Amino acid sequence: MIIVGAGVSGMAVGSYGQMSGLETRIFEKHVIAGGCCTGWGRDGWLFDYCIDWLNGTKPGNAANQVWRELGALDGKSVTRFEVFNKVVDTDGRSVSFPTDPDRLEAELLACSPADEKLIRGFCADLRRFTKLALHPFLTPPPLTPLREKLAMLATVLPAFRLFWRSGGTQMADFTARFSDPFLAKALRNMFFQDPENFALIPYHYTMAEAHNGNVGMPQGGSLGLAKSIEDRYTALGGRIDFRSRVARVLVEDGRAVGVELRGGERHYADHVVAACDALSTVSTLLGGSHSSPTLDTMLTEVMPAPGELYPALVSVFVGIRGDLPAEESHSTTYFLSDEDAARLPGSLQKSLVVHLRSRMIAGIAPPGHSLLMCNYFSDFDTWKDLRTGDRKAYRARKQEVAAFVLEYLERLHPGIGDRVEQVQVSTPATTERYTGNARGAILAWKSPRADDLIDRMIGKDRLSLPGLRGFHLAGHWVGGGSLIKAAASGRFAAQYLCRELGVPFRAVESTDTRPWGPERLGELPQLDRWTEQQVPSGEEARTSS
Repeated sequence: MIIVGAGVSGMAVGSYGQMSGLETRIFEKHVIAGGCCTGWGRDGWLFDYCIDWLNGTKPGNAANQVWRELGALDGKSVTRFEVFNKVVDTDGRSVSFPTDPDRLEAELLACSPADEKLIRGFCADLRRFTKLALHPFLTPPPLTPLREKLAMLATVLPAFRLFWRSGGTQMADFTARFSDPFLAKALRNMFFQDPENFALIPYHYTMAEAHNGNVGMPQGGSLGLAKSIEDRYTALGGRIDFRSRVARVLVEDGRAVGVELRGGERHYADHVVAACDALSTVSTLLGGSHSSPTLDTMLTEVMPAPGELYPALVSVFVGIRGDLPAEESHSTTYFLSDEDAARLPGSLQKSLVVHLRSRMIAGIAPPGHSLLMCNYFSDFDTWKDLRTGDRKAYRARKQEVAAFVLEYLERLHPGIGDRVEQVQVSTPATTERYTGNARGAILAWKSPRADDLIDRMIGKDRLSLPGLRGFHLAGHWVGGGSLIKAAASGRFAAQYLCRELGVPFRAVESTDTRPWGPERLGELPQLDRWTEQQVPSGEEARTSS
């Protein structure tokens, strides 16, 4: 089996293939595994890009079982948080979002007593979600045994009204009923920024999982997670060829028979899995010759429509000497004035999120230092057009973003500018360049319509394309956003292809008990060292693209 892409889904397909007795090989265009679950290094710093929280960190559920099978959490501790996020308005007014329903209710009531009825209703439903165990990550619906379907129905049916209410109500519509405009806006930014078209159910589900201890930050962060899965895959006998860009999938008589790399080198296999960008798969790897009505709808109707893709990010990493005050939240969303927001190129929302990454991931900053990650949702074309048409202007614009972020942090924490030692800026064009994700979308879809199509891709189409045998898809474009869904899509694809090949599917947990250590990351990738120049705040800070 050949797999295109060594992201989490690709390595999951490979790992389950190896467990099931198949010989697998992954071709990856980058120098490291992980896809969007990534980071890079510079001078003793690790700029961890991906995980804000991971679902499945507590034993005893199917999400955690997937991670145990993939070795993702082997030997690692997990940092959990009692407060998910804090939101601060331009006038300094703030509200926090504890994961405990009782504390959350008290916090929200203190913020807006006039909205008591809505607040109590929201928190009552959150309490109901904490009592549910819903982790559909082990088996795709067509292959799920009847007894497991009945067990799921036994969980879902008694909570039908809860799911109907939470799944059928958009957060924007719910918050529009609040009398306090600040709290209404803050609720929409509970998960750092406002996705704009989410229903209540992902808020209830994620907060409930966090309260139950099943959401957290694994030791080693994003690169650590990817490296652990890579180690598991290679220990099972799998092989990854890095710096190997696949140019096309080879098709003979309606069957995928291998791949051709850029440069013309060909490799043949009994089965091919594309665990990479779906648009590139259809348009480039398959040359537009093979698709499906479901995938066509996703790529030609849903993708071009405004607001259907998860927004891209601009991320500014700031490394400082020392730390911020202990009472500072690990994550804070700051609403910005019109004037400040105008200084963030491509900004889609008037906000800036500040994560204290080194509080959540030990060892990513040198001893005695701290790392902040400041980001905002951004338009893709603003950055792509600049990088393509005027590289000098692109770099200057990145410097402008860095300068504003340092100035803003100085307002929040006077004197911090004198402690800055590193500044790294990543744009949507950076994300597209290193991961291949269409338009730099970090989690693929945020569309209810896309969710329905994903269900069809998994259930009816079985992650395959009509008229093309020996081929499957995996990844967040066809399996849904989030790392656990990416991993699950790999598990599903492996089950489907094993069925097609007549091979029994096997899944066994990793037995690696070695304690995790940063030395296991190996050599860290570096972004382009295109410049080292003065950032207009504090002492000299090194910047990169």
